[in-house]
Amino acid sequence: MDLDTVEYVAGADVSTEGDLAYATVAVLSFPGLSLVEVQGLEAPLEFPYVPGLLSFREIPSVAGALRKVETPVDAVIFDAQGLAHPRRMGLASHLGLFLDVPSIGCAKSRLVGDFEEPGREKGSSTDLTHRGEVIGAVLRTRDGVSPVFVSVGNNIDLGSAVELVLACCTKYRLPETTRQAHDTANRLRRGEEPGGTLF
Repeated sequence: MDLDTVEYVAGADVSTEGDLAYATVAVLSFPGLSLVEVQGLEAPLEFPYVPGLLSFREIPSVAGALRKVETPVDAVIFDAQGLAHPRRMGLASHLGLFLDVPSIGCAKSRLVGDFEEPGREKGSSTDLTHRGEVIGAVLRTRDGVSPVFVSVGNNIDLGSAVELVLACCTKYRLPETTRQAHDTANRLRRGEEPGGTLF
């Protein structure tokens, strides 16, 4: 993927409370990373929490929020796993199959796989491997902070996924796409109307 062709990148996240899911999608300009659009959806959780099958629980709400997005998004970064999943089918891959745009998993923690700690400098990365296969990258997005776990969702190669995630990280460990979506999902869950957004 040529990052020079990317104009808009989205982040998606879900916050849950009781039997409800609050999904939001934040769309940012690229490379400026200014907020362009936010869409949210509140939906009932109809699938129980089962480790390794989280996508079945969260996909309905995330897909609903994504369907409301009007901006032509060039890539979506999910706060979830893609290929770096025991079944090679995390939320980023699962939803990526239904999206006609590149999808990336960028998770805060490892689900499966082994790795060597990357260098302490921003941009350092090492392979995440499982059963002899490279399933992702362990990426340092800020000097000296804990790395994130990047993996292919769909329609993108790992190198481009790492490059895009790194380009979306400014002052914080997580990409701005994830931060914006996460903050909005929590505000939606608390019943607060985020200013200047569409629901």
